[in-house]
Amino acid sequence: MTTARALVLHAPRDLRLEERAVGDPGPGEVRVRIERGGICGSDLHYYQHGGFGTVRLREPMILGHEVAGVVEALGEGVDGLSVGERVAVSPSRPCRACAYCLEGLPNHCENMRFYGSAMPMPHIQGAFREVIVADAAQCVPAGALSAAEAAMAEPLAVCLHAGRQAGDLQGKSVLVTGLGPIGQLMVRVARRAGADLVVGTDLAALPLAAAQRGGADATLDARDGDALAPYSGGKGAFDVLFECSGAEAALRGAIPAVRPRGTVVQLGLGGDMTVPLQQMTAKEIGWRGSFRFHPEFATGVSLMRKGLIETADLVSETVGVEDAVAGFEMAGDRARVVKAQIAF
Repeated sequence: MTTARALVLHAPRDLRLEERAVGDPGPGEVRVRIERGGICGSDLHYYQHGGFGTVRLREPMILGHEVAGVVEALGEGVDGLSVGERVAVSPSRPCRACAYCLEGLPNHCENMRFYGSAMPMPHIQGAFREVIVADAAQCVPAGALSAAEAAMAEPLAVCLHAGRQAGDLQGKSVLVTGLGPIGQLMVRVARRAGADLVVGTDLAALPLAAAQRGGADATLDARDGDALAPYSGGKGAFDVLFECSGAEAALRGAIPAVRPRGTVVQLGLGGDMTVPLQQMTAKEIGWRGSFRFHPEFATGVSLMRKGLIETADLVSETVGVEDAVAGFEMAGDRARVVKAQIAF
């Protein structure tokens, strides 16, 4: 058995590059040499705070779940993939046997093995490693996509799932609060789904400019407490709010701009919030949570391969694996970085 390097978090801001064993692929598995890994908001929460909400790091854990690489070896019975082929690797590995999987809700699998998750104990080790053995079903051929683009399939899948939670967006007016990578992709997904008006809010100039490039009709600086005032008259203007920041202030500030019988879709995970329930009740606003994804992963790769959703321009910084700590520190600087990736 050989070894390869992996990025292991031992405690907040204690990220180490360590050797980990790499086995041969078994039946239905493939061995992938990872090329790129995107630093996600949850990775940052683990790195900066040791977790988020009630989820805490209790043992060393390999981080990472936004990855792409090249197939090195095929296990017995694997077809549809070739050695040397670039693939996007989905971190979603439902058991396919529990009640929720059998209901067609794999993202709520009771035995989910999602890469880089401290929810269960022992933790599910992540994909920030030079070589990984994965189920063949996790690997989606990336075609001519670059490694950087293929590694964006996971956050894109999150947004495609959120779009489904909102329902039909054709001709609708959409507000996106929080223009980190998820918010940026939410703008593009809403536009692709036929939204007529897409507005984004954030606290920093860099993500606001990126959202305009990505198709937002308008971007608003949330530091201006009256930024949403033009959309808040007459009980509100937006049919759908995609709340991507996980910040209570963003949600509270946006509710006046949501029209009666509008829909709030919560993507951002930043801990518990106090929801302005009476305002929402008076306007009969619906609230939907959106958590992870599963079938949307392959759809996201397909949309990128067809050029229907662009993602390459969102990767603003790339660091080598030896400089991963610097990459994590950089990724938390919203004034400087939209999306940071690690090159393995």
